[in-house]
Amino acid sequence: MHGTDRRPEAIPAFAGSRIDRVDHVRTNPDLLAASFADPAARLLLLDGLEPVERDGHLVLEPLAPDARVDDHVLLGIDPAERPIFARLVTDLGPGLLPTARSRSIADLVPADEVALYGTARSLVHWHARHRFCSVCGAGTVPVKAGWSRKCGDCGAEHFPRTDPVVIMLAEHRGRVLMGRQHGWPEGRYSALAGFVEPGETIEEAVAREMFEEAGVLVHSVRYVMSQPWPFPSSLMIACIAQADDDTLTLDATEIDHAFWCDAQGVRAALAEEEGAPFIAPPPMAVARHLLAHWLADVAPADASA
Repeated sequence: MHGTDRRPEAIPAFAGSRIDRVDHVRTNPDLLAASFADPAARLLLLDGLEPVERDGHLVLEPLAPDARVDDHVLLGIDPAERPIFARLVTDLGPGLLPTARSRSIADLVPADEVALYGTARSLVHWHARHRFCSVCGAGTVPVKAGWSRKCGDCGAEHFPRTDPVVIMLAEHRGRVLMGRQHGWPEGRYSALAGFVEPGETIEEAVAREMFEEAGVLVHSVRYVMSQPWPFPSSLMIACIAQADDDTLTLDATEIDHAFWCDAQGVRAALAEEEGAPFIAPPPMAVARHLLAHWLADVAPADASA
């Protein structure tokens, strides 16, 4: 932090990558082959889509002697100058949803390794589910070190998909809007969220989602931070917006309950105090960091009140 900036230094899970993605290697077959043949090259071990952890770190193994570069994706070069690969698979079975094991990795290994796992999971998942061309239906093959797929019939090239999602707090006179979805654990509340639609700006998506889900008109949208979310592959775009009216009209199909919470309540929730007005999102979620960011911004005014 610099000067009077009181924003939290922590980053959300799956951010903080230290890998060099070496695009110049991906697109050069000779450099790619040399990286794959490098004795320092390592395979990030995955159990399907699940991480494999040992002694507080992800497991990295030497590449097998009979391994083929075409069966792998080059994740990048790590700070130790080692090329890091993940093996591609054609069938992941039914277990594609995030599990307690995949979520808990954020508490077990360093942040940059969590980010490495998130990248690998997103790519392996995408390859397994996009083996056919969306233009002509023919089979596709990995190219560019696993960072795209190309159709052998029509030549169309397809790239890994990332879905942008806005996640936002509406602020009204020192309070923020907290909501909960159906099926969440009792007492759990978070920021509202929704996918950015074609033809929308981030600001427009924030305003639309806030109005659709809570009936709240917002303006002055400001970006705070983002989080790559590998379940399967989204970019969470965290924002704060201003509301001039606190009247709520909830979309009952999306939101089970919502309420406006002041800084004292948010502080109690983040501190997990007994009697807090809600249970905060877990530390791995960008929503928790968004709440902490808002609280750091309002804390001076709140403290002097």
